[in-house]
Order: sequence, then C-alpha cells, then structure tokens
Amino acid sequence: MCLMLAAAPPGQALSSVPESFAAVAKAARPVVVNIFSTRVIRVPGSTGDPVEDFFRQFFGPGLPYRAQRQQSLGSGFIISSDGFIVTNAHVVALAQQIRVRLATREEYEARVVGVDQKTDIALLKIRPKTPLPTAKLGDSDALEVGDWVVAVGNPFGLASTVTAGIVSAKDRVIGAGPYDDFIQTDASINPGNSGGPLLNLRGEVVGINSAIFSRSGGSIGIGFAIPINLAKKVIDELREHGRVIRGWLGVSIQDVTPDMVESFGLDRPRGALVVEVEPQSPADRAGIRRGDVIVEFNGALIEESRQLSARIAELPVGRSAAVVLLRDGKQRHLTVTIGESPEEAALGSTGRSAARAWGLVVTDLTPQLAARFRIPRNIRGALIREILPGSPADRSDLQPGDVIRQVDRTPVTSAAACERELARAGDSVLLLVQRGRASGYELLQRSEDQP
Repeated sequence: MCLMLAAAPPGQALSSVPESFAAVAKAARPVVVNIFSTRVIRVPGSTGDPVEDFFRQFFGPGLPYRAQRQQSLGSGFIISSDGFIVTNAHVVALAQQIRVRLATREEYEARVVGVDQKTDIALLKIRPKTPLPTAKLGDSDALEVGDWVVAVGNPFGLASTVTAGIVSAKDRVIGAGPYDDFIQTDASINPGNSGGPLLNLRGEVVGINSAIFSRSGGSIGIGFAIPINLAKKVIDELREHGRVIRGWLGVSIQDVTPDMVESFGLDRPRGALVVEVEPQSPADRAGIRRGDVIVEFNGALIEESRQLSARIAELPVGRSAAVVLLRDGKQRHLTVTIGESPEEAALGSTGRSAARAWGLVVTDLTPQLAARFRIPRNIRGALIREILPGSPADRSDLQPGDVIRQVDRTPVTSAAACERELARAGDSVLLLVQRGRASGYELLQRSEDQP
C-alpha cells in the first residue's frame, strides 16, 4: 500500500524533517549548566530518641519534626558572559547552598539574585574565572504549533542530554500560577530538565523547561515550557531590582461558567468575575464590588480571568486604566489607578517576604485548594503551602493545608493581605486558623536571636 501526503496549500511547501539536530545541540551544550541545590526539610518519623517516639505514637505529631538535608538536581542556561544564569524558581526553592557545574566541568558557588514564584523563574549569579559563552534568546511568539523544538538539560543528573520534538500546543493553562501561558511539547522532559532551555532550530532559546504531566514520574510526551517572551521581562526585573514589580488591582477573580451566564446578565461565558475586593485597594477605591464582571480592561476585551491578571501585571504602578464591567446586567465604566502588590512590596526593603520571616509560605485559597483540604466554601484567607524548618511556625502546631483567616485579629482574604499584616507584626503574632471544618487560634513568637 502506498502512503500519500496531502498537498500543501498554494504558495506553501511542506517542511521536511531535519536531517540532524547536531548543530543545535553543539551550540547549546556550552551554555547549559547543571544546578545542585541543598536544603533542609522537615520530615516526620523517628528521631532516634525512644522517649520522643513514644510520645509521637500516642499523642500525635505535635512534637518537633526531624530535620533532614535534601539535594535536588536541575538545569539552567547562561545569559551573560559574567555569570548570570536562568533557571526555575522551584529548582532553588529554600536552598541553603547552590552549586553550578559548567559544560567544562568547572564548579562554582551560586547566589540567588532574585526569584519570581508566580512565573517559576529564578536568576542566579556565579563569578567565573573567564568570560562564558551565552545563550541567544529568541521570540516565542513566532512559534507555531507543529514547529520543531529541542530540549537540553540534565535529566536524572545525565549532563547535556538533548531531546527533540514539536510544539504540541501554546497558551496552555495547567494551574501552576496566576500567569500560566505554557508552551506544550512532546520533546522528552524528565526530572532534572527543569530550568533548561527549549530551543528552536536556529539554536535560540524560546522557552524554559518547567513541568511535565506524568503518572510514572518520567516523560510521557507532555512537557511544558515558560515562553521566553514572558520570561524576558521577569529576568530583566530580577537583574535590576532582585524582584518583579507588578501592577495590582486588589481583587480575587474567577472565570464565569456557563451556568452563571444568566445570573450575571451575560450573553455567553466571558469576563472575570470579582469574588473578593481587598479593603483600601485600588479596586475598592475605584468602586469595584464583589459580583461585578469585568469584561474590558485598559481597552482589551477580557474573555477569561487569567487575561485580566496578565493585563494588570503588565501595567506600571501609578498608571490609570479604564475598566468596563457588568453589574446587575448593566454596563458601567470606571477608572482605576494601578497599585503595587503588598506581597511583592514587602520584598522590596528586606529581600524576603514577611510570611517567610515567620516560617510560612502562603498562597491564595482557590476553590480547588479549598476542596482538596476540605475547607468550607464561605472561608476566605491565605493557605499555608509550606512551613520552613527552624522557624516560629515550625515550633507551632501549624501544618500545610491550614488557612490563615486573621492576623492579629485583622481579617485577611488573600496571600497578599496576609503578607501585609504579618509585616506589621512585632515579636509575636496571633493567627486565626482554619483546618478543615474546625478553627482555632495559634500564637507565633520570634526567638531572641531572630531578626
């Protein structure tokens, strides 16, 4: 039987499969690095003390957890000859030590210049003995579904591994953060590839390999990369400020589902539904209310809530923006002045978040997270994602999955509000915490030698 290819449209030719990816691989290897990070984590279980183990067995996990050193592997790529390196934020998260190994096998201690958790991007700096080769950044917007791409990294510690595939999809939302906009590829990506480059056939970086979907822990042909055009602005801000300064409106939003269309006077599912408005936020001062549906922002139509988040983040602090919304089926026009996120502003003076100073990593409580941790629907607050070892939170009964509802008796409805109130706390702070359907108070206290 003869297999026939369909003819290309007039004026177009069918692209042939590349004979080899050797040129791309050869150019990429010198700029891709191995990253080894070490951190201390809390682990339950035996500490070797039979008395403590006895109490843990009969009275639960209230006793301190055992500290354990954990090493992780990742990848990165060099963007300047003097040693700036891009990787994923999760590769270096909470690391006490970071080492970078070059293709030449030279190793250097690295420092973190800045981290942006919301896009999962980190910028590192080493002090090389000689100028380094650098990666060329491309244009991810020019990618088309079906284009060939090459992934280079260090899966399972296997240095300079090269895999090839195609762009399977663009603009993927996978629930990784508020600015999801991933390139999906079937180029093989495995643990250890995180932070490495995704390249086009010209050898230009078009993405940062970041995540996979897998049931086994290995590649099944569904990998995701952060578009380099999204990353460029983040990298520049991290290099200049050590953090990303984003516009802030002060609203919690969600998509309008088909069954909500009639209730909100819409003709179809569109817009960003306002669930909460932060008191004294730009949205509050502009007159935006819970239940409003924002359908246009700064001249751009809003079809999904993530589009609004991206548009707000792009605007500089202090800029005015026109908002078109629907309230009770009627269209209203408002003007809002963009502010700076309290969560990110808290990083400006100290270089660390207020929540982390207390040993907490917090995130917004989404409907999905509420369902996962069995939090009642009417509860608002900041969900504890992680507790840092040796911190005030570590010495308390708090645990991941708890929701902080109040900080020193002030209600908080988001991670940003929680950060703001924790930054105001003194040597102790009283938290109202929700765990499942139960709630209670927890007092955190700084130790004498803690700043």
